[in-house]
Amino acid sequence: MTDLKYKLLESHQRITPFIHRTPVLSSTLINEKAGAQVYFKCENFQKMGAFKMRGATNAILCLTDEQKAKGVVTHSSGNMAQAVSLGAKSQGIPAHIVMPQNAPQVKKDAVKDYGGIIHISGNHIAEREQLANKLIEEMGLSFIHPSNDLNVILGQGTAVVELLEERPNLDVILTPVGGGGLLAGSGIAAKELSSSCKIIAGEPERADDAYRSLKSGKIETNENYDTIADGLRTNLGDINFPIIQKYVDGIILVSEEEIVAAMRLIWERMKIIIEPSCAVPFAAVLKNKETFANQKIGIVLTGGNVDLSKLPF
Repeated sequence: MTDLKYKLLESHQRITPFIHRTPVLSSTLINEKAGAQVYFKCENFQKMGAFKMRGATNAILCLTDEQKAKGVVTHSSGNMAQAVSLGAKSQGIPAHIVMPQNAPQVKKDAVKDYGGIIHISGNHIAEREQLANKLIEEMGLSFIHPSNDLNVILGQGTAVVELLEERPNLDVILTPVGGGGLLAGSGIAAKELSSSCKIIAGEPERADDAYRSLKSGKIETNENYDTIADGLRTNLGDINFPIIQKYVDGIILVSEEEIVAAMRLIWERMKIIIEPSCAVPFAAVLKNKETFANQKIGIVLTGGNVDLSKLPF
């Protein structure tokens, strides 16, 4: 057993008492439209409504007692903010959350409900990081990066561990890519637990830094993040990028219109709530039906925390 495989399975065992084992759902109509067998790992039914609960919980459980006593801090547009808040609350430790001004109000409200202490920053990632660093210096907090932390990466990968336990013969697994934590963790899980499963990401055309990073071989950034997929408005990190380079088979770009169409189809036909970022990998499948024809496809539905006052349809 490789070291990463051991750490992945150890992480899954560690967090199991604190998370939901989410269902894997399928739809005959969705399969007909995709021209493939599609299995959705429904992390929109996870605690706090997103896969981020896995990575946040794993990272928090790996802290020392001294670190837990001082508390934790993260920066996030929403889902990691909620995950760290709830994960910290379950362990009885304080959580400080740096959120951009443009984070959805539904996610700000949820952070407060989970006991997180919100600190508002500017909208750019550098402004979030600056404020988080200030809080670390002033309060001695332990930083939990939303995606560029190995314990977070391994925690996120446990969603695919469970998916492959239920559907061991998948040809390909797709996730969205934003900060890269889920994609890196899913890549580890897919390649370490399956001999033949490919791992592919979907990414918005308007926030295509991961696509460009794989092409250039170095971490690229975006000048702006003008995409409806608010959970993907961030960049890869120096810990997850080498993992992505090693394990990921490709990234498919999709338009805003394709994201909305895929999101609407899942709402209408699956009867479940997903947020725009969730719809990105499914949009990639619909866009490339010939590539995926007749394959067994796993898709991680990453979250369901939607501002219902701002639906795109």
